[in-house]
Amino acid sequence: MYWLKQMNLINPNKSIIMEEKYILKPQVKYLSFAAIAVGVISIAIGILQTPARAWTSYLIANYYFISIGIGAMFFLAIQSISQSGWSAAFKRIPEAMGSYLPVAGIFMLLLYFGFKYLYPWADSNLVNADELIKHKSPYMNVGFWLLRVVLFFGIWMLLNFLIRKESLKEDIEGGFKHFNQTEFLSKIYIFVMALTFSLGTFDWIMSIDIKWFSTIYAVMNFISGFHHAVALIGLVIIILNRKGYFKMFNDSHLYDFSKYLFVLAIIWGYFWFCQYLLMWYANIPEETIYYIPRVEGVFKEVFFLSVALNFAVPFLVMLSLKARRSKLAYSIVAILMLIGLWVDLYTQVVPGSIGTLHIGFIEIGAFIGFAGLFAFLFLSTFSKAASVPFNHPYLSESLAHHE
Repeated sequence: MYWLKQMNLINPNKSIIMEEKYILKPQVKYLSFAAIAVGVISIAIGILQTPARAWTSYLIANYYFISIGIGAMFFLAIQSISQSGWSAAFKRIPEAMGSYLPVAGIFMLLLYFGFKYLYPWADSNLVNADELIKHKSPYMNVGFWLLRVVLFFGIWMLLNFLIRKESLKEDIEGGFKHFNQTEFLSKIYIFVMALTFSLGTFDWIMSIDIKWFSTIYAVMNFISGFHHAVALIGLVIIILNRKGYFKMFNDSHLYDFSKYLFVLAIIWGYFWFCQYLLMWYANIPEETIYYIPRVEGVFKEVFFLSVALNFAVPFLVMLSLKARRSKLAYSIVAILMLIGLWVDLYTQVVPGSIGTLHIGFIEIGAFIGFAGLFAFLFLSTFSKAASVPFNHPYLSESLAHHE
């Protein structure tokens, strides 16, 4: 209780005093809107000139922030289920990142207009001419694909809404009632998410290479989303700390976020190597067909750059105890990892869609547009509640967190 008083969250009479909310400044709004405009213009020009590149970039950018949103909500759910105290003060960050998912669902439905540039199974003539694709058509067809999008995003939106609702009620009423309800909803969420995100990953990304499949694929993308979401959460907290928010943020909090980056880098690298090694060793044509253009073609450098940014950088840097306690080191690693996520998705999507290496105004502009939208939705949601959940049962543990 002493720490709560010191942080001006609770007074001696136990009346609640809310920490200053984050204020979304007009300059930040305008910058977000400018980024969105860049995205709209680049995608529009791309659709008019090279529609395959435009829709490919559109898919990559949207899925990028879907995986971040899902990863952030998973991080939040894990903290709740494990009753972690160290992260309690920062839960509003991943909560707000989940606000992108409703908009992402709409953008995913709009992908219907670019089907012919991405998904072979959407071409009826090709389906009828190929027995393997035809065999998959009861599941991989346009109508059922769209229905699954509505179902998956509907479930995520509902659970995100309920978890956020309980969190805000906790601010008002305190106690363990809403904390326990959040934990219960989080247990439901992780199991539902595991199934729906796996199927969504198959639908949106893996089905581009319709004749290839991997049982590890969905796990890799889930780990990637979780990994990079943690990197972004920590990076945002560091930035806000420098702006005067989260004054309680200390080296021990940073150390825990850094450990997440280190451990998840190992897990990411493990699954990446497992998939690659098993298919290389088996040398079965229907499996190696996926890796040949990525390892031996024009995508070779980009393919291995993904491994460097997503595995080697966080693993090697975070080996150092000094680096794990350095905000600068964490920030640099997180930024490189966020670039690495885009590179990873690029190598997953582009070889099977347009088949040629293009990174220009369309690709970069599309990402900037979606990044601006994600930032605006995140910051708008974050500004609508206290930046610190001042009635969280474990807040005092988070404020006093140390080795």
